[in-house]
Amino acid sequence: LGAARRARLPPGEMGWPLVGGMWAFLRAFKSGKPDAFIASFVRRFGRTGVYRSFMFSSPTVLVTTAEGCKQVLMDDDAFVTGWPKATVALVGPRSFVAMPYDEHRRIRKLTAAPINGFDALTGYLPFIDRTVTSSLRAWADHGGSVEFLTELRRMTFKIIVQIFLGGADQATTRALERSYTELNYGMRAMAINLPGFAYRGALRARRRLVAVLQGVLDERRAARAKGVSGGGVDMMDRLIEAQDERGRRLDDDEIIDVLVMYLNAGHESSGHITMWATVFLQENPDMFARAKAEQEAIMRSIPSSQQGLSLRDFRKMEYLSQVIDETLRLVNISFVSFRQATRDVFVNGYLIPKGWKVQLWYRSVHMDPQVYPDPTKFDPSRWEGHSPRAGTFL
Repeated sequence: LGAARRARLPPGEMGWPLVGGMWAFLRAFKSGKPDAFIASFVRRFGRTGVYRSFMFSSPTVLVTTAEGCKQVLMDDDAFVTGWPKATVALVGPRSFVAMPYDEHRRIRKLTAAPINGFDALTGYLPFIDRTVTSSLRAWADHGGSVEFLTELRRMTFKIIVQIFLGGADQATTRALERSYTELNYGMRAMAINLPGFAYRGALRARRRLVAVLQGVLDERRAARAKGVSGGGVDMMDRLIEAQDERGRRLDDDEIIDVLVMYLNAGHESSGHITMWATVFLQENPDMFARAKAEQEAIMRSIPSSQQGLSLRDFRKMEYLSQVIDETLRLVNISFVSFRQATRDVFVNGYLIPKGWKVQLWYRSVHMDPQVYPDPTKFDPSRWEGHSPRAGTFL
């Protein structure tokens, strides 16, 4: 970098050769005290909001303040996606984690309506309702204890597969579930492709996933060529049909990588957040009573002619929404995201050199007492009438 640029770097340390700060990072998260990693930088170098380290095989700047995160996230000229090699290889080079901004915007636009559009959500709700109800009954009939997170992940995976691959048979669903479990173990691991390392097993799992999804995709295209309809329309059908304003369609690699990404994000994050929301409600009986009373009031308001929940009912769940937002704040599933500087740029007065990776520590923002008073306390009421400032709820 040269002496002048080096003098403008944030405080920090690059750690051991090759390994950098990864051992400290992994040790903090394995210990159950994830905040210890950033706390060590704050303790040694002060509250500068940006620190330098060597992470995931790259020189990296860690950004830990709301203002810094907002600057990096909103400056699409100075920063592009910069996820670790392992994540890109496992999710796929044609997924959101690797594609350039313009392509990201195109694919996101094509996939937004099939996932979040009114018609799509209306179509998903009945199946979600039935699946959750049947799962709860099965757990109740089990007669003993159940491993809650495992069962939740199984339930959310069943839902997400139905949404994305409608008519997938049980064998396909089981094969996908097994592979996704192994894929997750390597998602944020170091990219060491040697026997015994999580990344190697996750690469095998990705190959199995791609083979299963390619097989389903081939069947769909063959059926379409013959004019055969499978009945309902799922996410894969919508991705096959999707075209942008220039008439461009997604190719097989793009469809598969989008599905790998959404299937993973959809069931993993939903399962974990549902688990933690349940834990927090169980630990706070008054909040549980209020959330339960809201649901019972909604159930009483549903006309007898209506089957299951509607989006109208869903939008009445104001207190439950606050519970979920507070859970997402306190147990952020995406605790960190990754960018890369396209040119020399300054954040909080410190230099981020061109080509360096940037880690945005969402968790540090959510646990900052200057942003959220008493941040370790689970308090859904902090969201009543509150619209968070840009960069403070990530």
